[in-house]
Amino acid sequence: MNKIAILNDKLRQNIFNSGKDRVILTQDVSNLPFDEQLRILIKVKLFNNFNAGNDVYQEHDFGMIEHSELKYFFKIDYYDNSLECVSDDPSDDNITTRVLTVMRADEY
Repeated sequence: MNKIAILNDKLRQNIFNSGKDRVILTQDVSNLPFDEQLRILIKVKLFNNFNAGNDVYQEHDFGMIEHSELKYFFKIDYYDNSLECVSDDPSDDNITTRVLTVMRADEY
């Protein structure tokens, strides 16, 4: 497994304690009751169905889950530590802040 995938998995698996990385819920997700938000985040945390169809570059940076008959996407983007620019090297955790966004599929 490549280093980016390992770092992305680390963020997802520590979604409730992401350190310098960020977890963002879009408006439709954040408007859900708190217990529903938690259920969605737990499904993102436990997601492990990466395959050629949803993980072309084998970076574990995108996935789809279902909750209450709706589809939700999560994606991970890579920024510099100031969150102003794209990271020069997403494999270097010292210069990269990961941002995991969770959204309803129809928000994409």
